[in-house]
Amino acid sequence: MTSPPILTMTGIRKQFPGVVALDDVGFRLFPGEVHALMGENGAGKSTLIKVLTGVYDIDAGAIELGGEPVAFTGPAQAQRHGISTVYQEVNLCPNLSVAENIFLGREPRRFGRIQWGPLRRRAAELVRRLDLDLDVTSELGGHSLAVQQLVAIARAMEVSARVLVLDEPTSSLDTGEVDKLLGVIRALRAEGMAILFVSHFIDQVFAIADRMTVLRNGKLVGEYLADEITPVSLVTKMIGRELDTLEELEEPRRDWDPAEKKPFAEATGLGRKGAIEPFSLTIREGEVVGLAGLLGSGRTELARLFFGADHSDSGALELDGKKTVLRTPRAAMSAGVAFCSENRKAEGLIEDLTVRENIILALQATRGWTRPISRRRQDELAKKYISALGIRPADPDLPVGTLSGGNQQKVLLARWLITEPRLLILDEPTRGIDVGAKAEIQKLVAELADGGMAVLFVSAELEEVLRLSHQVAVLRDHRVVDRLPNTGLTPEAIMRTIAEGAPS
Repeated sequence: MTSPPILTMTGIRKQFPGVVALDDVGFRLFPGEVHALMGENGAGKSTLIKVLTGVYDIDAGAIELGGEPVAFTGPAQAQRHGISTVYQEVNLCPNLSVAENIFLGREPRRFGRIQWGPLRRRAAELVRRLDLDLDVTSELGGHSLAVQQLVAIARAMEVSARVLVLDEPTSSLDTGEVDKLLGVIRALRAEGMAILFVSHFIDQVFAIADRMTVLRNGKLVGEYLADEITPVSLVTKMIGRELDTLEELEEPRRDWDPAEKKPFAEATGLGRKGAIEPFSLTIREGEVVGLAGLLGSGRTELARLFFGADHSDSGALELDGKKTVLRTPRAAMSAGVAFCSENRKAEGLIEDLTVRENIILALQATRGWTRPISRRRQDELAKKYISALGIRPADPDLPVGTLSGGNQQKVLLARWLITEPRLLILDEPTRGIDVGAKAEIQKLVAELADGGMAVLFVSAELEEVLRLSHQVAVLRDHRVVDRLPNTGLTPEAIMRTIAEGAPS
């Protein structure tokens, strides 16, 4: 780089009680570049971003912005200095309009009154830059998570930012939306903006990044030019060992006869108006049924009917051979069904509670609050699943909100595994999780199925669906268009089914 860095972080150290999150970490970001921050969950990426934006104070080190030392007291001050951040979990106001969210706190005013016309026109210009066909006066909560993520990015673009931090910006987007976003990032880079890009999608990183900084266990591994490092070498640096020494994922056995397996969940004509058209689907004991389809195709809506999170208005559901009406999630839990939501913030974790308290929450709910789980038993369960799932830091007394996104996902998974369900519904369980943790969770799913558990598996990654599933239900436009046995099935065949909207 010929120009000096716009941002420099030197000797950064951040320690929490009993945990050193960052230890002598350095980082540089130049104008007009996309710099990827890489590492496994718990490596320190999120902590480094929060240190940069003033969420956390640093224990040692220095930060310079434009050659001047800075120490922000919070994200608002960082934003005023030209650092705008879009986090993985959308943090907007769903009850306000798209335009209001984009300009929240920065509304154009005249004589103290908001100028709605200019606000909406500018908001419309920003969403058009993202190639979104969107009514900016519509309520944000009525849109998908993917659209909400893009609105958060539009809000960041509205600020005259010198540095744009994107923390897992594509985790909720489908392939077409990812392409649009990467195009926007390239345009912003061409305008001279410095962009810090955090993602677990290796192919996206190599498609967009100019340089990469790798962290491991809170320490700096190194800084590398993107065209001078290979994907295999990158993963090796992230996990700290050669890729070929990783334990191979044991895929579910597909050589069994479905007729020999007892059905656990059978949906016949099950549906909900406006959410998912009536469908029939059987999930057998020891079977992984994958749901494949584009974002917004109805995958989550289908899964929620099996858990009573939404109520069906047509059809019937049988669990373990008995006709069942799931009026509440608690009824589903009593019937042996567990649901790990993709939206861990709104429908999963309670950030102010500890890791241990979050892990035992579902089990305690099944027992009722008049039969509390003893502290000794809580500690035993927390220790067991922290170890089994590799949750880091391995401290059950830490507030779960202080953990990285991937480790929060593991805590949520642990919560449901403790209940020993007969049907486990996993909605995007590996979204935002690093390559090592993803392999661990995939292996766990395979082991659970091999042990007889029925699994309904939802993922935007077709390769992941194919790797784990015995059969795949393909959805398009809130309709199940085909059910395919996973024998020689390919991503191309699934995409063709999605495109044609009918059995291939």
